[in-house]
Amino acid sequence: MPTLADFPITRKWPARHPDRLQLYSLPTPNGVKVSIALEELGLPYEAHRVDFGSNDQMSPEFLSLNPNNKIPAIVDPDGPGGQPLALFESGAILVYLAEKTGRLLPRDAAARYHALQWVMFQMGGIGPMFGQLGFFHKFAGAAYEDKRPRDRYVAESQRLLGVLDAHLAGRGWVMGEDYTIADISILPWVRNLVGFYGAGELVDFARFTEVRRVLDAFVARPAVERGLLIPAAN
Repeated sequence: MPTLADFPITRKWPARHPDRLQLYSLPTPNGVKVSIALEELGLPYEAHRVDFGSNDQMSPEFLSLNPNNKIPAIVDPDGPGGQPLALFESGAILVYLAEKTGRLLPRDAAARYHALQWVMFQMGGIGPMFGQLGFFHKFAGAAYEDKRPRDRYVAESQRLLGVLDAHLAGRGWVMGEDYTIADISILPWVRNLVGFYGAGELVDFARFTEVRRVLDAFVARPAVERGLLIPAAN
């Protein structure tokens, strides 16, 4: 039967608790999706910091787990059928954790697909668009005299925020009363847009009052407060 020792990534990041789910990540919007979900679910796990400054993500050990050299990634020693499971892509990991525990994803079939559509909304829209806006606004703005690329992402980010704002009107969470992986997928990116990227004024975030309300409720959750700091700096 395979064990964690059979995964090359454990040579670079040895497991102190091999019976626990192993998380390889950083506290970025995509990374904290998984740490927040793990904290919400109360699953035992061990977090390993993948240091981009040292190009850890390009090491053979990390690439053996995720050939796309992105965080987060996991190895669950107790995967389907009791066999270890290696998995990358934050959206796939969220779905896996929800289905493993029977929580954070509606059991009703129609509601389940509605929740998944909002996860895909983040994966295909909010994440890429907010990320590009952050690049042009926070990191590359001074280097580009032509502001059309930045403005294109500003406009698309505003459109996506408008879609989300209209949907949240009259709802406590994306799926209504139930807090799900849809919230865990979307809201770290909204927080990053107005926080780390400092683009709140640029996108006129103040007018998206429903998004602001739900974001405030999200960051006040104790599990979210913990998950946002995982993995801790060495």
